[in-house]
Amino acid sequence: MRKQFGAKPTKADIQQYEQSPQWDGEHFVNSIPTSMAISIRTLPKLLYKQFCDKKDREPLQPLPILPFDKEAFVTDDHEVRYIWYGHSVVLLRIQGKNILIDPMFGSNAAPIAPFPIKRFSENTLAIIDELPEIDVVLLSHDHYDHLDYDSIQKLQPKVKQFYVALGVKRHLVKWNIKPESITEFDWWQQILFQDIQITFTPTRHFSGRGLTDRAKSLWGGWALKTPTENIWFSGDSGYGPHFNEIGKRLGPFDFAFMECGQYNENWSQIHMFPEETVQAAIDAGVCNMMPVHWAGFALAQHTWTDPVVRFVAAAEKHECLYHVPQLGAIHKITNQNHTAWWQ
Repeated sequence: MRKQFGAKPTKADIQQYEQSPQWDGEHFVNSIPTSMAISIRTLPKLLYKQFCDKKDREPLQPLPILPFDKEAFVTDDHEVRYIWYGHSVVLLRIQGKNILIDPMFGSNAAPIAPFPIKRFSENTLAIIDELPEIDVVLLSHDHYDHLDYDSIQKLQPKVKQFYVALGVKRHLVKWNIKPESITEFDWWQQILFQDIQITFTPTRHFSGRGLTDRAKSLWGGWALKTPTENIWFSGDSGYGPHFNEIGKRLGPFDFAFMECGQYNENWSQIHMFPEETVQAAIDAGVCNMMPVHWAGFALAQHTWTDPVVRFVAAAEKHECLYHVPQLGAIHKITNQNHTAWWQ
């Protein structure tokens, strides 16, 4: 259980973080004021709804995930392909490389809490056994629903490189990942990996795995640009002006995986409502969009289908191209999908 916490920052870590423009002397901070509106007065009702009032917050049956078809995934590298495994787990095939984003394949999004938050799909850790060798794992931040100890342990033999938010390296090192295989990123930092320019983009969020490490590591998204495609993974975020800035600096984007789910009025500054998700994609110059951060866990009080229903309605209202693939399906970024499989 203790290993799940990861590692606290050392003095040497803090000295490194102090070089970041996002560090205020004690914590990493967002570019605009950001808070969660939870008080002692509102907490009891919130906890009751979270753990006791579960009507329609989970699917009636476990969500099936299509089996991995390695041959179909790794052949024909003329166009980017991807597989979504629910929540924010995305496997990309781009320029002949396999890139895995926020690989939380675990069964519980609250492994240190007295009440588990169980995944909507079963036996998801076993998917890792079927995956090909991973050239790069991208980690957006250190929350349990994105960074999972069991998944990292199982992935370790398959992964060549880890690109992570600044501050996340210490967790991986504690979990016996070789330090030389981990590269940390501050906002807007870039690296050229083969023919893929990878940039860590700002979000409006927070971090932490325990009571004492809140905002002691950074949070963000990932942009991946090749000679032929420009793709963006938004990362967890509240709505804000950074989306416009990302579009101006790095856009327009052919395709984007947009955070959409686990929202609530009490934390609307760190997670977008679906209508804001679509607007954020428009702000950033996204041509074709897909909602992620749903269909995995019930981390908020909305029904499990509310994110996608509202996202589709907003995307169609704005006449945006969008795609909502089934879990485990192989798709190209040029696909559009209007099959309401979640019904």
